[in-house]
Amino acid sequence: MGKGGDASAASSRGPIRLVGDKSEKYTWAEVKKHITPEDAWVVHQNKVYDVSNWHEHPGGGVIFTHAGDDMTDIFAAFHAQGSQAMMKKFYIGDLIPESVEHKDQRQLEFEKGYRDLRAKLVMMGMFKSSKPFYVYKCTFNMIMWAIAVAMVYYSDSMAMHIGSALLLGLFWQQCGWLAHDFLHHQVFKQRKYGDLAGIFWGDLMQGFSMQWWKNKHNGHHAVPNLHNSSLESQDGDPDIDTMPLLAWSLKQAQSFREKNADGKDSTFVKLAIKFQAFTYFPILLLARISWLNESFKTAYGLGAASENAKLEMEKRGLQYPLLEKLGIALHYTWMFVLSSGFGRWSLPYSLMYFFTATCSSGLFLALVFGLGHNGMSVYDATTRPDFWKLQVTTTRNITGGHGIPQFFVDWFCGGLQYQVDHHLFPMMPRNNLAKCHKLVESFCKEWGVKYHEADMVVGTVEVLRHLQKVSDDFIVDMVKDFPAM
Repeated sequence: MGKGGDASAASSRGPIRLVGDKSEKYTWAEVKKHITPEDAWVVHQNKVYDVSNWHEHPGGGVIFTHAGDDMTDIFAAFHAQGSQAMMKKFYIGDLIPESVEHKDQRQLEFEKGYRDLRAKLVMMGMFKSSKPFYVYKCTFNMIMWAIAVAMVYYSDSMAMHIGSALLLGLFWQQCGWLAHDFLHHQVFKQRKYGDLAGIFWGDLMQGFSMQWWKNKHNGHHAVPNLHNSSLESQDGDPDIDTMPLLAWSLKQAQSFREKNADGKDSTFVKLAIKFQAFTYFPILLLARISWLNESFKTAYGLGAASENAKLEMEKRGLQYPLLEKLGIALHYTWMFVLSSGFGRWSLPYSLMYFFTATCSSGLFLALVFGLGHNGMSVYDATTRPDFWKLQVTTTRNITGGHGIPQFFVDWFCGGLQYQVDHHLFPMMPRNNLAKCHKLVESFCKEWGVKYHEADMVVGTVEVLRHLQKVSDDFIVDMVKDFPAM
């Protein structure tokens, strides 16, 4: 067992293997047995590492999304060069390459091809950020905030106040894209600087916990649109854990039905799934309220949104406890002052302002998230494809069209219009994604990998059609099992 775990856990699985003992050889089948945080083996470049119980991992619980699997490519996506040196203390032996029966020669050549492409992008300097670009984006964002505040402070017009609330909603959305870039370490290679910028744009300006977001988002990046292989494993995408309100696959809908086999809430679940194509947009309006709630609970130790996050908080705690608590407290302070009209407004009017800003921001954010992945392929964790195919087939790029100009898409989506490219290279700065896009598109065409783009209107229709198909399949499945219904 590697140094990530404890001796008591090791004794239940057999003898402790010495770190650096190269005599140990493991088959792929043996690696696949170790899939839980308490018993986690990972493979990197045909070397096997035991990271069981490594809750001190700098990136958090995302390390466990690839327990029992090959993490070579997702490791490269999340780490700077040289980071693999930290893995030496977890090394327990080598993988027997011949035991990996699910990869033929073409697959091995394909993997070499996209690893070579990554190396080419590094040589081209595509992972170096433009500091003037980010100074401009940060400045523009703060100007939006100042205008929204001024519209409340200097005006008694309801129209101006509603306009201010909507502008504040857009400001929060754009803060989300900036926090996203900084916390992916696109701007600064020193992770601490990125984290501190994430606390400013996340906790202080948005009310979102930096660590809550990183746990959730890193897990999503590692395994987009994947269902957990088991209740104990952490190899599923937290972003599609939207039941009982939305089901992204028939299996997801069925699994929730199984949890409610005693009949409780069965009527609600059936109605929610049946009408999910119609409730999708109303649910998006409430998304930010849910995120605020989960962030507050995370920052103040009141709970966690998932088992993965719960485990991370229990074993590791907050990375920046004082700054996270202070940032969120200050966010609600300035937001209270603004929502009260600097003390001039009644409670109903203040609530109107707050919920207009909050719900519009949830819609603006979630609309882009939904276009990025919803309605695309969904996989079981046990049968997921290789890194490249997983990222590409679960992701949709967004283009201009239907009267929506490309420059607006580029601004509104904050770099996530190139969602496919971003998922392949999450540490690539936003200012280089357009250049990367053509190379990725060409590579996918060369290897016959599905690469999907749609404009905002067509993409939204695709999402709604997918939701309706899951609804129809679920209803047919219910009738098949209960013909008397």
